Amino acid sequence: MDTSNWTTAQEFIFSVFPVDWGNAVTCFVPLLFIYAFILIGNLIIIMVVQLNVHLHTPMYFFISILSFLEIWYTTSTIPIMLSSLLSERRSISLNVCMVQLYFFHSTGISEMCLLVAMAFDRYLAICKPLHYPTIMTPRLCVQLTLICCVCGFITPLPEVVWISTLPFCGSNHLEHVFCDFLPLLRLACTDTRAIVLIQVVDVVHAMEIVADIFLILLSYAGIVAVVLRIHSAEGRRKAFSTCASHLTVVSLFFSTVGLTYLRFSDTHSLIWDTAIALSFTVLCPFFNPIIYSLRNKEIKEAIKKYMSQSKIFSHKAR
Repeated sequence: MDTSNWTTAQEFIFSVFPVDWGNAVTCFVPLLFIYAFILIGNLIIIMVVQLNVHLHTPMYFFISILSFLEIWYTTSTIPIMLSSLLSERRSISLNVCMVQLYFFHSTGISEMCLLVAMAFDRYLAICKPLHYPTIMTPRLCVQLTLICCVCGFITPLPEVVWISTLPFCGSNHLEHVFCDFLPLLRLACTDTRAIVLIQVVDVVHAMEIVADIFLILLSYAGIVAVVLRIHSAEGRRKAFSTCASHLTVVSLFFSTVGLTYLRFSDTHSLIWDTAIALSFTVLCPFFNPIIYSLRNKEIKEAIKKYMSQSKIFSHKAR
């Protein structure tokens, strides 16, 4: 195929956002509220964990890192969604699209790896309680976090670099709410080899998700085996309660991401694709601060403590 006359589009237009101004504003307001809640909620979790000495444990260290990644994960997509809703053109430049594509996937993969590290932490805490303090040291926590971030920020790099070299000479209407691999590949003007490459990208993403799910299930299989051997119901309840928040977040995250990247068919409707994309880019990050604060007694008590202190200080100032 002759590619000498191909010219690459320099911008993409999001074609799924509402064209009507009233509908756009109706979508803008709740999305802005959700984004503000995600930022404030995760910042509160990070602050509470850092300021409360009792929360300086591996579990809360990983929770604070997860909150930090969630902030950047949502910041890579939601601000551009908000600006697109208020813009008449609803476009994104090719360079910004590539940057969004990279940071969305790098932070997302880092989160997946971190959820595996958190499952490993819970396994050691419940299955190896006597050795837990000597194994899960602060140094190991930092090392695991660095490994997660390095894997996250290196894994999508080859794909992003490759996609940035493709010619987009046809329609520049992107049928998605943000720049993602498969919607972009559908717009690329390449020969039939692109179809194979699309399938390879799908397989790589599926393997990443399946591998992470397998490691998490393996950790929890060991946890369940140990917990079932505990004779008292109260002991079993306490053991499972330490895993409840993590299991809820894992279920939300992997169920929505899996619906996108573990497909057995590519014939999903545009409405379905948009709904699933919004679920793991907006709704899951929205619920995570709620799960880790409202379902966690220690974080709730720490938040109440600092709220009461702020009231005391305000009364003294008067």
